Amino acid sequence: MRRSPTPDHATAVSEPAVGGHHCLADDSQGSQPDVTIPMIYVSLSLEGVSPEDGERLLIRPMEQELRGIEGLRKFTAQSSEGHGSITLEFDPGFDPDTALTDVRDRVDIARSELPSEADEPRVMEVNVSEFPVLTIGLSGQLDTRERMTIARRLQEEIEGIADVLEVDIAGEREDLLEIVVDPLVLESYGVDFDALFNQVSRNNRLVAAGSLDTGAGRLALKVPGIIESLEDVMNMPVKVDEDRVVTFGDVAWINPTYKEPEGFARIDGQPAVVLEISKRAGANIIATIDAVREQLAEADDLLPEQLRFTTILDESTTVENMLSELLNNVLTAVVLVLIVVVAVMGWRMALLVGLTIPGAFLTGVLLIWAFSFTLNIVVLFGLILVAGMLVDGAIVVSELADRHLRDGQTPHQAWLNAASRMSWPVIASTATTLAVFLPLLFWPGVVGQFMKYLPATVILCLLASLAMALVFLPTLGRLFTRPAVQQTDAKHDESTTSFGRGYRHMLARLLKHPLGCCW
Repeated sequence: MRRSPTPDHATAVSEPAVGGHHCLADDSQGSQPDVTIPMIYVSLSLEGVSPEDGERLLIRPMEQELRGIEGLRKFTAQSSEGHGSITLEFDPGFDPDTALTDVRDRVDIARSELPSEADEPRVMEVNVSEFPVLTIGLSGQLDTRERMTIARRLQEEIEGIADVLEVDIAGEREDLLEIVVDPLVLESYGVDFDALFNQVSRNNRLVAAGSLDTGAGRLALKVPGIIESLEDVMNMPVKVDEDRVVTFGDVAWINPTYKEPEGFARIDGQPAVVLEISKRAGANIIATIDAVREQLAEADDLLPEQLRFTTILDESTTVENMLSELLNNVLTAVVLVLIVVVAVMGWRMALLVGLTIPGAFLTGVLLIWAFSFTLNIVVLFGLILVAGMLVDGAIVVSELADRHLRDGQTPHQAWLNAASRMSWPVIASTATTLAVFLPLLFWPGVVGQFMKYLPATVILCLLASLAMALVFLPTLGRLFTRPAVQQTDAKHDESTTSFGRGYRHMLARLLKHPLGCCW
């Protein structure tokens, strides 16, 4: 006894589409693909050094060490006032972790040849996924200290969000303790200025005093000399005269201030600082930015009324617009296909074929999620590109099944024979399209890493459409089609529409006079 398909069969084959719908809603979304750029940046700084001296004192010692790194393709160095930079470009396919470790080791070796006054070199990897996705400006009639305090407090709160990688403050000014000394007071106490300076610099040190062996064990000793608070500086003795101790606070005072700014940020003519927020790799950009905005909304009630938030960059808007355009394209494709198929095949077949478009589309999204791809701009473009290719196999199979139904076969036999008969032609047709996009997966270089998401998306969606045409469509067709009345008259066979009758008449004339069609 033959077992008839049940609705459970349709549920089983539709589960991938349901999973794709959840992935489309919850998947990681971003505007740029997560691509490893084969470049490493080394930053060097020495306050007050000229470009010529920076090249001699900063660039050349580093250049001698870094040129010997394996896999280095291009070396570029620049020198400006107080700063030097080196950009290292590696061969495509390099190991970023190994290259970053090698560069840091070479920089540590060359550090001993740099001037002692130079700042610690910084080694940074160029990563597209770490570019800011949200930029917020803080402006208003506030003094510099209050504005910087608010910006740093917001920085700590936003970095507490799980999907936020880091928050940089553009326009931030580094704190500086300015020591103001009165020469007359120094002279009255008999304190020399150089002695005062040396007293402060020599006391701000951690001195290891070795260890004490008591016989029962060994204890580490140290002499506390690190300045940790303002009181430590003010209470520091600078001169002892018999029973009188002259402290630092007796001869000088400290003025908290900031270093001279290297740049300025203004919004609508008002001084401002800018929060540049980067998300973690693979995090959902829309959910991350929504969480940041919720954090800012909670802090807004506690901030001064003069402070104003200005959104300078918001990548989530771009992604949301792309998703909206994608869904509109898919819906438009479904409607157009339905119109064409209805005109040729009738309502029942048109609805079945139309269901394969969102089914293949959502199954492709599920496969994209399985390969850990984010819904970036290249993936979304690939989904739009492939939307019109998803029904080719379904139309062929459904047309043959409709022919078998008109010949008197049962729905089970009609769909089984149609899927079996057209499986290899549909597979061959899909394979020819896959053969076009397959070589693009091996596109070398950084551009290839960006563009590989396009052929991968097309290939996965076409494979999903193949499964829809040969598995999903026959199963649903068996459930929702009825036996057709057998038609023996050739005039009522495929030529039931005006288009079919016109095409049949034209083809009959061309077959009757084949040489005439060549002229």
